[in-house]
Amino acid sequence: MGLLASEDINLKKTSLRMEKNGTMKKANNASFGGCRILKYLCMSPKSKVDNGSSRTSDETTRDPPVAPTLFSSTTSDVESSTPTTPNRGKELEIASQLRNFAYNELRLATRNFKPESLLGVGGFGPVYKGWINENGSSPVKPGTGLPVAVKTLNKNGLQGHKEWLAEVNFLGNLHHQNLVKLVGYCMEDDQRLLVYEFMARGSLENHLFRRSMPLPWCVRMKIALGAAQGLAYLHEEAEKPVIYRDFKASNVLLDANYNTKLSDFGLARDGPEGDKTHVSTRVMGTYGYAAPEYVMTGHLSMKSDVYSFGVVFLEILTGRRAMDKSRPRGEQNLVAWAKPFLSDRHQFCQIIDPRLEGHFSKRGAFRSTEIAARCLRRNAKNRPHMSEVVEMLKPLPLLKDIAKFPEAQVKDVIVNPNDKNGNKVQAGVVAKSNAAQSLSSPNGSYASPSNYTLTYQP
Repeated sequence: MGLLASEDINLKKTSLRMEKNGTMKKANNASFGGCRILKYLCMSPKSKVDNGSSRTSDETTRDPPVAPTLFSSTTSDVESSTPTTPNRGKELEIASQLRNFAYNELRLATRNFKPESLLGVGGFGPVYKGWINENGSSPVKPGTGLPVAVKTLNKNGLQGHKEWLAEVNFLGNLHHQNLVKLVGYCMEDDQRLLVYEFMARGSLENHLFRRSMPLPWCVRMKIALGAAQGLAYLHEEAEKPVIYRDFKASNVLLDANYNTKLSDFGLARDGPEGDKTHVSTRVMGTYGYAAPEYVMTGHLSMKSDVYSFGVVFLEILTGRRAMDKSRPRGEQNLVAWAKPFLSDRHQFCQIIDPRLEGHFSKRGAFRSTEIAARCLRRNAKNRPHMSEVVEMLKPLPLLKDIAKFPEAQVKDVIVNPNDKNGNKVQAGVVAKSNAAQSLSSPNGSYASPSNYTLTYQP
């Protein structure tokens, strides 16, 4: 007993010395980070890859399947999501440019985070609608002041303090018409919240896959152009190049006039500098959108974002998800299914969203498939820069030639009997009158439901 008591006293003294020197804290953090890495390694590939239509809108796959050499228990914790006690002065580089909210202010602004205020749930955590003073941080009565979207960190979620901090420091320092505006933040005790401008139409994902009425062709082109402009700004116009890394339909938000704004910069990285062509990093993002070279090697570049844009552009053109396990085996991966039709003058119409019912610009559709094909090239060096994509997209919303098909319902791809050359037309086409159509649908995940008539002015 005496020996045990002596050993216990020695252990306590050692612990006190480690804590005093700060080594205990580092050891604990390292242990936590190692457990987190092992957690991802132990997850089955199926649970990480399966991203079918039954999943929630913003589920983010942290580590898509990659070559085994990319992962080990000694992976650097540069991008770890481990929560730490932050040094406010050092970590919040641009805090003075943003509003600093108290937790209680945001609690009152969202009516105590009531379910009625919930806008959606993503990898970061739930997002609530709130109302604040236009020139301050105090909460105001709903329907008055400035509407905002309040994102709260889910402590058990996929993202943590590192991603929260990246969001604050990137969006707080980047200002562009096609990036969502970060109004402020809350960092109080263990609470981590972000406050954004309110986007009335919600996400592109909701409009493509969850609305009964499809987006008109010209609006789709307008959205694609705005998203491309946002990426071009990050890559080529910002003070330091930024790689977005998680470009997908759920991160493309729309305001009341369908202007596009990119959101969720938790996985963004500073781009390569000097003669470097890429940065090496642990693979993170959403399976189905990530560029193949990034998934296989961990080499991240601006061209990785270009590939992801190509995937989302295909979603816009086809109305299909990047990965959809509910479809037949050969159609589950959107890129693999669509590639044979891209840039093919005789078959490109077969991939255009059948819900458009033939009301799209045929010239614009063919040009769009060419752009998508260029963005999705296997060799990253052969993909265009986003500024080039912007220039290619600019004329598309203005094209007036609306394709028209025979007045008959078509369930399968058929040959038009009036076409002597036997060219095929799009599957699922239902002919409509030439009368102008209005679009009636809820305003999106960031607004209360109401009907509207869409008017588009380029």
